[in-house]
Amino acid sequence: MKPVTLFVCGDMMTGRGIDQVLPHPSDPVIHEPYMDSALGYVALAEQANGPIPRAVTPEYIWGDALAEFDRIKPQACIVNLETAITTSQDWQPKGINYRMHPGNIGCLTAAGIDCCVLANNHVLDWGAAGLIETLDTLHAAGIGTAGAGRNRHEAETPAIVQLDNGYRVLVFSFGMESSGVPLHWAAMEDRPGVDFLADLSDRAVDAIAARMHAIRRKGDVVVASVHWGGNWGYRIAPEERRFAHRLIERAGVDLFHGHSSHHPKGIEVHREKLILYGCGDLINDYEGISGHEAFRADLGLMYFPVLDTPSGRLLELQMVPVQMKRLRLNPPCAADTRWLCTMLDREGRHFGTSTQLRAEARVALQWEGSPGPRTASG
Repeated sequence: MKPVTLFVCGDMMTGRGIDQVLPHPSDPVIHEPYMDSALGYVALAEQANGPIPRAVTPEYIWGDALAEFDRIKPQACIVNLETAITTSQDWQPKGINYRMHPGNIGCLTAAGIDCCVLANNHVLDWGAAGLIETLDTLHAAGIGTAGAGRNRHEAETPAIVQLDNGYRVLVFSFGMESSGVPLHWAAMEDRPGVDFLADLSDRAVDAIAARMHAIRRKGDVVVASVHWGGNWGYRIAPEERRFAHRLIERAGVDLFHGHSSHHPKGIEVHREKLILYGCGDLINDYEGISGHEAFRADLGLMYFPVLDTPSGRLLELQMVPVQMKRLRLNPPCAADTRWLCTMLDREGRHFGTSTQLRAEARVALQWEGSPGPRTASG
């Protein structure tokens, strides 16, 4: 069978400063302890790296990354959208609130995004009305959603991306309290919310497995997308690793897509299936903000796993390093790319993974039993 190439990434925060430079900025008023206008984040980025144009095209924030989509041509693009898309004024008193104006939805369609996972700690920043408008805006643009809904049934229903080879990608999305998702955001029978994952027990694994087996068809690729853990730090707890392993073993998950950390974390291949414990941020407005510099949160990765169908086993993982500068994605310098490789090698040593730097600063994952190089498009 022909392999399938996916694109996945970590947090996409298209609100606040990003939203302000797009064609239809929201009211910039925000309610944070240290900032009362989203324009302040644009000013910080300009202080760090120079002037940023306003009313940019929707493609602007992707920068050079769009050429990578054209080159690799993934069959399904999945992102963690950590921003409400809404004009709601029902801001929640939680310290930091992200929203993007619905008129800026083109910044997602410009990159051909197929699915936004929404079980995270910002999708309800502007209340239930904000969540419902987010769902309506994404669906009207032809973008699937997973992990949030008008009720529990909708929140638990996976996004389905139809592939050209007749198979499907099923995307399940879960949010945990450890990442800042409050318990009262859990979707109920009669209440909008997220697919809340209370713990990492075997009981939780079995419940997820039952849901996956009920909808899965032969040849489907199953993605489990989990928003978990803190923003900073490389440690992967034993219970997190065990949970990812059990989802592969019992639920038949083909790709474990973890996120919440603002920087990439270690990568593992378990039973020929890919585990991304923390993908890091892809797009954010943190440029110019001091603190946690050792983690290099300005550097990110675009992940392009190539999976066999129908087995779902990993054939190749190609990663493209990027850097946020002037609120757009740019290629990092050679030294920064090497820094990412060194970090991934260090954090992957315990899992038996390492990296290989290839032509044009592409990074390939190496693991025990990994096949030789191949083209990402199969």
